[in-house]
Parts: sequence; structure tokens; C-alpha cells
Amino acid sequence: MSRHICSIIFLGFILALTSCAKRGTPDGGPKDEDPPVYVRANPENFTTNFDSREIRIFFDEYIKLENAQQQIMISPPMDPRPEITPMGTASRSIRIRINDTLEPNTTYAINFGRSIIDNNEANPLEFFQYVFSTGSYIDSLSVTGRISDATLREPDPFVSVVLYEVDSVYNDSVVYRDLPRYITNTLDSARTFQLNNLKAGTYQLLAVKDNNQNYTFEPDTDKIAFADEYITIPSDEEIDLRLFKEVPALKFSRIQQKGGQQLIFGYRGKFKRDSLQIEMISPTPEGFESRITKEPGKDTLNYWYKPQLERDSLRFVVTAPGYRDTLVARVKPMERDSLQFTFEPKEALAFNREVRIRPNRPLAETADSLIQIVNQDTLDIPFTSRYDRNENQLALDFKKEENQTYNVTVFPGALKDFFGRDNDTIRAQFRTRSLSDYGNVSINLQNVKQFPVIVQLTNEKGVVQAEKYSTGESTLNFRYLNPGKYLLRIIYDTNENGIWDTGAYLQRRQPEEMVYFPEVLDVRANWDVTQTFRLE
Repeated sequence: MSRHICSIIFLGFILALTSCAKRGTPDGGPKDEDPPVYVRANPENFTTNFDSREIRIFFDEYIKLENAQQQIMISPPMDPRPEITPMGTASRSIRIRINDTLEPNTTYAINFGRSIIDNNEANPLEFFQYVFSTGSYIDSLSVTGRISDATLREPDPFVSVVLYEVDSVYNDSVVYRDLPRYITNTLDSARTFQLNNLKAGTYQLLAVKDNNQNYTFEPDTDKIAFADEYITIPSDEEIDLRLFKEVPALKFSRIQQKGGQQLIFGYRGKFKRDSLQIEMISPTPEGFESRITKEPGKDTLNYWYKPQLERDSLRFVVTAPGYRDTLVARVKPMERDSLQFTFEPKEALAFNREVRIRPNRPLAETADSLIQIVNQDTLDIPFTSRYDRNENQLALDFKKEENQTYNVTVFPGALKDFFGRDNDTIRAQFRTRSLSDYGNVSINLQNVKQFPVIVQLTNEKGVVQAEKYSTGESTLNFRYLNPGKYLLRIIYDTNENGIWDTGAYLQRRQPEEMVYFPEVLDVRANWDVTQTFRLE
């Protein structure tokens, strides 16, 4: 009995201690919002006559490196890159093992960006730098500037800004193959840059959206920006750089057989349709004909020919200004697809849009007399038609009324394709909305430095929704806009060709200037917006 009583007393004592412990447990205190603190380094930061192969940097708490590949920049670049640890694990120090042979009398800067964070709360130590010199002093000059994008409202993050030394062996092509002398980046949100610890000299300043992170410019994947003139350091000038994507040089890369008497030519680059020729150089019979149409939304040309050729390969020569190539297509007997048609638009028919008929083969003849448009009261609606041979589409235009239904009937024989095949009866229906379902925008331009200009409304992803061309008019009206958010921009059409033209680095040509209105336009249904766009 006494043993049982002792057990009960002991259990009560334990419960009492537990209760007291719970009442006295602290709540953890305030959240840690302080970044790690640099304590020391070995060799010390800003060491001169540096000759070590390893660097250790110590902090006051456990840290980790986050997004180190993007954030850490070494200037001048080292090849091979140094080993930097720890990656993803916590430590009170960073170890940098140098694998490259360092240049003599050179200042090196290792910029950690926002990669150093504390282990518990991920507070970043902003823009910590470790700097050393293999010579007797630290270079201390700098250059600053701003980054913008030629077509985007905001530039891409993590843009590399580089300097190439202009010496007796410099030429513009070094950016394709050689590492720069100095490098920094704009990190994830900045539109400004600063290159530090530079020596005096003459340099070419460039910015590259370096998607492959190899410190060189690859036109197929990267954007580039360049200063028009070489810069001389020291300099107090702030330099503006505009990133652009080059249009690759014209090149036809492949021919594929898509169907009977139909080939597709894949290409990259740009060309004027009336300046390009595709000529079959294989022997052809008398009466041979061919047609070329553009595949919508693709860098592809359709090549149609007749009659059928009994060959297993066909040879072509493709020519355009400054371009010539010979290509071979492997062919085999194939049936032609049946003649088919699609109608656009799929959505409601806006008052300023046409009905478009797209055949899957080029048309040879059209007959408006065999096409009928009637409204919901079965009244005939007069229309005009226009066939675009290059885009291979037939547009029907007519006056539209609100809240109306239009039925389009294309009777047999109205459309004859390249191979002599007539259409069967095809029908489509289109509806218009109320005028009050749309919004209207009036743009008043001020301080336009030169005409002509292209004025565009885009969605928030930059896709053009409406466009006007002005050779001097300052008030432009956009009607029948779907409600939504729009970006407004103008393009100075310097070469007056009606489109925006990008730049070319080796030709030292900057992209045509595009200026965004700083605010988003909110277009509402049954609402008119008047907006003044003052161009600074």
C-alpha cells in the first residue's frame, strides 16, 4: 500500500512540474529581420598583391547561398569559374576555390548580389562584394547607366552588363567568342547598373540577356544592347542601353512533303515577299505551274505545284537580296487533302472587322455572285471581297448593325482552288454585339519629335490589339474595343515602312524607338476614354 501511495505522489509531482513548464514557456520573441553580418575574410577584403588559391569569408551566423548561379558575378570573369561553397547547406563561412590563372595587376570583384541569406529567416545580405587585386592597388573607377527594353514595358531580369577593352586587337565580333573585361548584372528588379573597380581606358559597353550564362552573345537566344560610341573611363556620363532581339539572317533550313503536290519550306529571318523567289530547277513538263502561300503564324511557306511529277527528289534554288541557296526535297506519291475551309473570327464579329475565309489550298478563282450574306430577317446584305494570294484568305466586308445575325453561304463553284477543284456548299454564321458592349479610346499625342509614328494598343502581354498609323495627325480614335486593360505605345517609324524594326549589332544599328505610356488604360464597356500622351 505504501508503495502505491508513493507512486501516486511521484506522478502528481511530475504533472505539477509539467504544468509549471507550460505556464513559463516563452513565445519565441520577435522575428529575426536582420541580415547576416560580415565578420572577416582570409585573405582580407580589398587585399592587394593577392596570390592565394582559396578565400574564406566569415559571418556572424549560419548562412546559405540562394540562386548563386544567377546572383554571383565575378569581374573580370574567371574561366574556369571558381568553386564556391556551401551550395544549399548552412555554414558560417563561404569558401571560394580559384581554378583560373589570375591576370597580373588586375582588380577582381566578386559580387554576391542577394545570394547570401541567413539560415533561419532567409534575410539577404544585399550586394556584398569581395574585392582583391593581384597588383599593388585596387582600381576604383566606375560607370553607371540604365537598362530598358526596345519592345517591353519593363526589361528582363538578370541582364549582364559588360565592358570590352578597346585595344589594338579589339573588333566588334569579340562579343561572340571572348569573355568581357568587366561584368555585372541588373539582378531581378533593377533598371540601373553600376560597374565598379574599373581601370582607366577606352571600352565598348554592352548589355546581354545571357540566357546560356556563358558571358558571350548568342543571337539565336540572347538579346543585346550597345552604346553607340566607345566610352572613356573615367566618365561621369550615365549611359542608356536598349535591349533588342536581332532578326536572324535569312536561311531556309528544310523542305518537307506535306501532301500530294505540296511542300513546306521552313525558314528563319525576314524577307519581303515580292523579293523572294523559289524556282524548281529539276526538269519540269510544259505547262508546269507553282504557287507559294504563307502558313499563318509560322515561319513556313507552302509550295504547291502541278502537274504531279514522277520523281523521288526535287531540286530548288531560293533567292532573295543577299541570299541564295539550293535545296533538295525527297518526295513520294501522296494523295492531296480534300478541299476544306475555315471561317474567322470565331468570336463575335466586331463592327470594324471582316469575315475571312481560309482555304487549305490556294484559290485560282472566286465568284462573288455565288456568295450570299443575309441577316436574321433574310435580307440580302451587299458586300465586297478581297483575296490575298500570299496569306491565302478571302475577306468579305459589309456594313454591320448591332445585335444582328449574319448567315454566309458559299454556293458550289464560288471558290475554285489551284488544282481546279470547286467547293461544295459551305455555311457560317456570325453575330454582332450591342455597341454598348464596346469601349472607345481617343489618344491625343503631344511633343511628337517626328512623324510618321505607329500608335498601338496591346494587351498586358504586349500582343497588339489595335493599331493606327499617323503621318502627322495627333488625335487618333480607336473604336469597338473589348473591355479590358490595355498598354499604349508609339513607335517612331524612322524608315517609314509601317512596321517596327529591330536593331543589328554588327551593323551598329539601334532598334526603332518605342515609347510606352506610363499607365495602364482601363477600357470599359459603353465608355469613352480620352487620353493625352505627352512624349518627353
